[in-house]
Amino acid sequence: MKRISTPLFLSLRIVALATCISSLPALADDYSDVSQLVRAGKLTEALARADQYLAIQPKDPQMRFIKGVIQRDSGKTAEAISTFTRLTEDYPELPEPYNNLAVVYAGQSQFDKARAALEMAIRTNPSYSTAHENLGDIYAKLASQAYNKALQLDSTNPAVPPKLALIREIFGNAKGQRLATANAPASAPQVLAAAKPAAVAVAPVPVVPAPPKVVPPTPTPPVVSPPAVAVSTPVTSNGSTAPDSAPSPQVKDVEAAVAKWASAWSARDVKGYLAAYGKDFDPAGSLNRKAWEEERQQRITSKASISVKVDKLVVNINGNHAVAKFRQDYKAGGLAVSSHKTLDFAKVGEHWLIIKESVGN
Repeated sequence: MKRISTPLFLSLRIVALATCISSLPALADDYSDVSQLVRAGKLTEALARADQYLAIQPKDPQMRFIKGVIQRDSGKTAEAISTFTRLTEDYPELPEPYNNLAVVYAGQSQFDKARAALEMAIRTNPSYSTAHENLGDIYAKLASQAYNKALQLDSTNPAVPPKLALIREIFGNAKGQRLATANAPASAPQVLAAAKPAAVAVAPVPVVPAPPKVVPPTPTPPVVSPPAVAVSTPVTSNGSTAPDSAPSPQVKDVEAAVAKWASAWSARDVKGYLAAYGKDFDPAGSLNRKAWEEERQQRITSKASISVKVDKLVVNINGNHAVAKFRQDYKAGGLAVSSHKTLDFAKVGEHWLIIKESVGN
């Protein structure tokens, strides 16, 4: 794992981009070949192999992302910034390139640029916990710089040293910038895992994946019937499987609410999708409820087709509160996104409505 010293013991998490490639073994082999080269420490050869692949598939976001990680680990900072920046321009719906761009900027002590990149990652996905964590570290670094400047201007100010000491204490256990990988499921092909100097896992379901092949949208969007929403059952009210007993009526109601939410999203039914959220739902990030709804409407209606499938659903109920955890498989055009998701529900009258939404739990 590569460590980069900074004046403050800053800890940023660099994440991996994943893709659903199980049905494309030839592409999986290409990713595996690059992975093996990286594991062997042959970053130059890995980069050359990635470039060879991209000469044939220049728009492949998966390999472009891998290339950016290799460039960063090879010390090619300017090239890595260029690669991640272009990914944010071509795929603004993906938060990972913004996050990794921020990590590169932080390594150069360009903390204002790192902050801006992380804020874009959170705007893209308000439930993206890694970006929130990294943004907190960036704020701490900026605060440290401001406190140091305050001491330079007035060394007699007694209020500043305790604040600066607190920040140093929080990050005192880290001896440099830690680059941690996102966890990938066991079924995912490991690409760039345990790579040196920075370990990066590329597999189908860590945070928000991208497809191995991008198919540009047709000029005239096809008419697509909403796909079926797969929901695994049964589960009991405490979330355990129950092969010999049916789930309780409340569990069934929550399952139905999840299925209805996913179905409305798949059908690009904005009204039905937003109706699944309760009045107490507070979007993560800086957007207020109205701005969040406008952004969701724009993102949903801008897609020619959307498919949202729910798998391995587990429901826990406690009175009028319920928590639904599942794996979400999202597809829109050539983009495939797979992630673990949690929806918190509150019962309002006869309906279960979403009050909190998070990714990666």
